[in-house]
Amino acid sequence: MNLHNQKPMFHAPSYLTNRHGMSGLPHAHQTGRHVIDSPLPATDTILIEKSDFSIRIADTQGRKNQVSALINQMYSWRGYQLDASEPRCCPNQTTLQACREADTLGTLSLNVDSKGGLLADELYHKEVDTLRKRGGTVCELTGLAVSTRLGSNELLAALFHLLHILGRCLHRATDAVIEVNPRHSLYYQRILGFRQIGERKICERVNAPAVLLHVETDFVEEQISRYAGRRKQAEHSLYPYFFSRLETENLCHRILEMSHLLPVSHLLRN
Repeated sequence: MNLHNQKPMFHAPSYLTNRHGMSGLPHAHQTGRHVIDSPLPATDTILIEKSDFSIRIADTQGRKNQVSALINQMYSWRGYQLDASEPRCCPNQTTLQACREADTLGTLSLNVDSKGGLLADELYHKEVDTLRKRGGTVCELTGLAVSTRLGSNELLAALFHLLHILGRCLHRATDAVIEVNPRHSLYYQRILGFRQIGERKICERVNAPAVLLHVETDFVEEQISRYAGRRKQAEHSLYPYFFSRLETENLCHRILEMSHLLPVSHLLRN
């Protein structure tokens, strides 16, 4: 894939892009995307396979270490000072690992609300509690990092869509939140439809400013239904790079098959 001669589709935060920026991609038949729809061993955690990357659940300590190394590399490159202490782990966390052979290319994690709360509670407990009081299930997206070697729209969309499917299909999530640097807030609002619900604060985990963004998963479903697979409409949105309806159904079935390997929600809070 020649990134030099392709026009960027939209501006992304530089910690998500390669050195040539976010770029339009060939159609699926050219990139060889394959969503697994055939039976696999119960212990196999691969969700999708493509010619240039695959995405799986980071379910072993070795894979989690690889993911952490990528996060440290990309966040340090952006000047974020990661907390050297033992990171807080949410009980209902699922981490995706995008790979090409032995290289880790990207990662994104989903935390589902539990008695222990979410990472966002540290700064935005009031805002998250407001969502809880509406009676739904809140989840958060965290730990996003994409290698400079493959900062493509398709990889980024696959990470977001897979966690959306997992949140809706397995955990019945109704709301999603994400903490981002204020410089990147408008980017997430433009390409995914998030809206800001929490004011600027300092996140001690990375020693950098943050704001809290929110989106309803019903809204995400509507955008997927309207735009998924329509690459010509991708100038200001990431949704045209999301999976088709058939691919989504296959992935939901796949996630349910492997649900015994994933965290189970404990949503009752004391």
